[in-house]
Amino acid sequence: MALHSGVLHALATSLPVTVRTPLGLLRGEESGGVRVFRGVPFAEPPVGPLRFRPPVRMKPWKGERDVTHFAPAAIQPGLKSTPQSENCLYLNLWAPQGKGPFPVYVWIHGGGFTSGRSFDPMFDGTELAREGVICVTVAYRLGIFGFLDMEPLLGTGYVGSANNGLRDLIAALEWVRENIAEFGGDPTHVTVGGESAGAKLTDILLGTPSAQPLFRQAISESGGAERLATRTESEAVGRGFSEEWRADTENKLSALLTAPADALLLAQRKFIHLWPQHFPLRAEIDGKLVPRWPVDTIAMGMSRGKRLLIGTNRDESTAFVGPHPQKDPGAADLGNLPVARFDEVFRKYKKIYPQMTEEQRRIRALTAEEYWVPSVRVANAHVKSGGSTWMYRLDFAESSGQLRGFAFHALDLRLVWDRPSAQGGNAATEAALARTMHRAWVAFLKGEAPEAPGLPAWPEYKHRTQDTMLFDTVSRMERRPQKSELRLWKDVL
Repeated sequence: MALHSGVLHALATSLPVTVRTPLGLLRGEESGGVRVFRGVPFAEPPVGPLRFRPPVRMKPWKGERDVTHFAPAAIQPGLKSTPQSENCLYLNLWAPQGKGPFPVYVWIHGGGFTSGRSFDPMFDGTELAREGVICVTVAYRLGIFGFLDMEPLLGTGYVGSANNGLRDLIAALEWVRENIAEFGGDPTHVTVGGESAGAKLTDILLGTPSAQPLFRQAISESGGAERLATRTESEAVGRGFSEEWRADTENKLSALLTAPADALLLAQRKFIHLWPQHFPLRAEIDGKLVPRWPVDTIAMGMSRGKRLLIGTNRDESTAFVGPHPQKDPGAADLGNLPVARFDEVFRKYKKIYPQMTEEQRRIRALTAEEYWVPSVRVANAHVKSGGSTWMYRLDFAESSGQLRGFAFHALDLRLVWDRPSAQGGNAATEAALARTMHRAWVAFLKGEAPEAPGLPAWPEYKHRTQDTMLFDTVSRMERRPQKSELRLWKDVL
């Protein structure tokens, strides 16, 4: 099992290390053969006149900048024990000693576009650096600060502001391209990846024209590129938030530019609770940064030549509706479809899965709507464009607790980051699978096929065969898994 950075600090003396970048000197620290730089700014603070504006390139500084501590997380509700701020556009970097060039992994955290942090202990990059990969974890604006169209509220100067979170990620990737060589990284060998919302943003980046020169590979864990809004939908969400803001605070819309962040978060929480759609805050197809549906641009060749590792967990939605959902899925459970359209598909599940309980069918259908089918669509589009693709499904299930027996959402994180947590009789099995999956991911990051000792041969995913690696206690390959289920979703999303 990989050691966390805190453990490494306890075992080895940290020494200062300085790197000169085009923007100025950065002073991090070195410990156990790994150089660490925390809280590195990649854009100007998006505060004051820059609130709700696109990110602005970081200005050079004089002297030496201390980057030995994590910067605050992006402002968000419910993160009481962790420092947070609107001033959040920072990244963290773990690099091997030596000149390199080393491959680079840029990681995007999840959290439903409203929560999460780049410095979660799960994403400590120490072990990746020890294995010859530079790990960069990035922050981006969340909630209304990064994914709300402010044009209906504040005027045409804020058009496209629903894509500011996406723009933040592009700014971080631009920083990597321009600075990573000073840390021994190879700017031509960058992998961008993430899980959940981070994977969805990764998939959107695959179809975003301005992002294409910034990375060579992508890793999508429980993603898909369906969760975007049209301009009409995005404007409606903006107006809906404005009604909540004015009703609750009696403030003018112009007060959005100067109001305390806590007041904005309170209005955001109330708005999300009342809005009749799951995840109303999302990126939009603005006709400029995102010209059309990313799956379409990917299929048209946008991501041609790139390599993609993509997959989902078998029982993703168990994490949200529980192992025993008691009612039919409602709007609050759906990521992409209205209830009536979803029900048309759901009613057919009993025919293809008669052996399942009604509860199991609900979980399977919700997982398909939110994660599995959107990910298959990205994989098929990428293959059509001429990109290399490897598909997986995690079938390995939790061994204890409420979600015992399910491969739920985010279970993959502790496996691919080699942080197994099972105890008792299943501990050795989970540790072995974690090491196997971690090795496969590292091989991919280095430009190789995602192979590892103990895995069967993993051929590339093709539209005709749809070869998929099923990770489990004994992992195996399967052609066209869930093919009958996939037919139910044809032309639905």
